[in-house]
Amino acid sequence: MDYIITTEQLTKKYKNFISVNKVSMHIRKGSIYGFLGPNGAGKSTTMKMLLGLTSPTGGSFMVDGGHFPNDRISILKKVGSFIESPSFYTNLTGRENLDIIRRILGLPVNAVDDALELAGLTEFGNRLAKKYSLGMKQRLGLAGALLGRPPILILDEPTNGLDPSGIYEIRNLIKSLPSLYDCTVLISSHMLSEIELMADDIGILNHGRLLFEGSLDELRQSAVQEGFAADNKPGGKDTGLEDMFLSMIDKDNKAIKAPQSDKVSQRDKVSQSDKVSLYRKQRARL
Repeated sequence: MDYIITTEQLTKKYKNFISVNKVSMHIRKGSIYGFLGPNGAGKSTTMKMLLGLTSPTGGSFMVDGGHFPNDRISILKKVGSFIESPSFYTNLTGRENLDIIRRILGLPVNAVDDALELAGLTEFGNRLAKKYSLGMKQRLGLAGALLGRPPILILDEPTNGLDPSGIYEIRNLIKSLPSLYDCTVLISSHMLSEIELMADDIGILNHGRLLFEGSLDELRQSAVQEGFAADNKPGGKDTGLEDMFLSMIDKDNKAIKAPQSDKVSQRDKVSQSDKVSLYRKQRARL
């Protein structure tokens, strides 16, 4: 299998909190990899580590044959990214903002027009960024990631703030990228229905741990085997990604809470035993 991004036991720990816990991912070249998980699962932190924005405290990863951190510069030249809410110079136009990035990357002048066209912002390129709607800012962030048509895109919630029409357009754009110029896309989203329509492979993260990695069909098979869902819903409809995702997360959350409940119960028993012993001592003194 030709993997363009692999992580091996990737870990990020903040003092007593583990944000990413021994995650091993395998992203196929030319695929769209949907990265799913609840808020705080560790998706953005994982993406930031792949971009060198924060350093791992354990494990390692490779991007297109390059090892981090030794090949950090060569890795970043191959990656376009959109992490969380993009920031711009509000007193500059969308085109001028992109041109700053273009100059830093050493790309040709026509790269700006190409990125604006890909993101559907050509007619708004000369508008000040402060006059952009939230959806237009998301598009501008995506245009920045597409500058120079990098072979790898890392996108964190790229459809946030878009109306249904905008979501449809961005989804079709992302779906077209692997065939348009042989691009690999790692995308996170809370819109599970959108991921279901565009992703080739899926990774599900919860409490920093990778619960599942594989194709949607493999997830469906795994869900049936684990008892998360039936083969088919009433009415002949296949089990959707959202149902499988929620069942898997719920089961994992219960598994995590169970040992904690046992510990609390044990502490309660010890506490109760101490109270009984103290009571007996007090009675003996009388």
